[in-house]
Amino acid sequence: MTEIPGIDADGVRRWLADRADVQGDLAFTMVEGGRSNLTFTVADDNGIQWVLRRPPLHGVLESAHDMGREARILLALADSEVPVPDVIGLESDEDVTGAPFYVMQFVDGLVIRDEPDAERLTPGARGVVADRMLEVLGALHAIDPEAVGLGNLGRHEGYLERQLRRWKGQLDKGAKRDLPLMHELHTRLAADIPQQQGVAIVHGDYRLDNMIVTDDGSIQAVLDWELCTLGDPLADVGLLQVYWFDPEDEPIGVVGTPTRLPGFPRRADLPGLYMRHSDRDLSELAYYVAFGRWKLSAILEGVATRYEDGAYGEEAADALKALWGVIDRLTEAAAEATEEAGR
Repeated sequence: MTEIPGIDADGVRRWLADRADVQGDLAFTMVEGGRSNLTFTVADDNGIQWVLRRPPLHGVLESAHDMGREARILLALADSEVPVPDVIGLESDEDVTGAPFYVMQFVDGLVIRDEPDAERLTPGARGVVADRMLEVLGALHAIDPEAVGLGNLGRHEGYLERQLRRWKGQLDKGAKRDLPLMHELHTRLAADIPQQQGVAIVHGDYRLDNMIVTDDGSIQAVLDWELCTLGDPLADVGLLQVYWFDPEDEPIGVVGTPTRLPGFPRRADLPGLYMRHSDRDLSELAYYVAFGRWKLSAILEGVATRYEDGAYGEEAADALKALWGVIDRLTEAAAEATEEAGR
């Protein structure tokens, strides 16, 4: 079995064989594209596949890397209208592979990270994906957290206040650069926060490349629930707009730009698609876009710190300078959005 940092192949094989029909040895492949928890596909000699999730090798930051919490969310949503992978098992004992982890069902399909990925879909299927994304998001926000056992996943009120405080704290604790604009934007956003409209399950990173889709545009699974909590559902709507690029938009560099292709609706159309499945007031949505850009900048600054500390391997250090450029451009975009929101 191939030796991979963060994976004890023998330990995982013994663990998985107690929960699934494993034939022969296991092969592990790290899934590219994630910058937080580490994701591996796991295949046995018969080609049966699973997915293993574990925290980064270094620089773990509290609940964002809590494997038990993430698995609990997937289990709670298993019978809902939100498609998620089935959880095979959760292990909190670090002796198995050096950290807590969980294994889930492998879901076959396409992850759309960039324009070449999106070109595998017809323009009609691209429109279906967009419609379905907003339908699933509305379904997620309509779930009663208490009814699915997630009533204590987080505090019910004060979501934006908590988020602003949390990510400002991460900057203060972990950032190794001077970031005056980031701190100024925090002050402006914290000074005038919209009133929260009820409590919902908030995904926290709802975007196109956190979906597995089929050729016809159906969504097979929503992935990456590590930032999920309870709070203000409009934060998901605002952040989705941060990741959505129109044909004339210049890439920021943080993600690909598949939504620039024909068939995808324009960013300004997303609120209307969401409102087909929700009756919440979107008049303050511009604030949530500004907050989303600021939050993403803060998250990526934490990723940059972990790059510096070697959490993603030595080769990842080559990307650090480029990542700093992405963060700086995104912070400038957050400042523009904050002005547009009247803050």
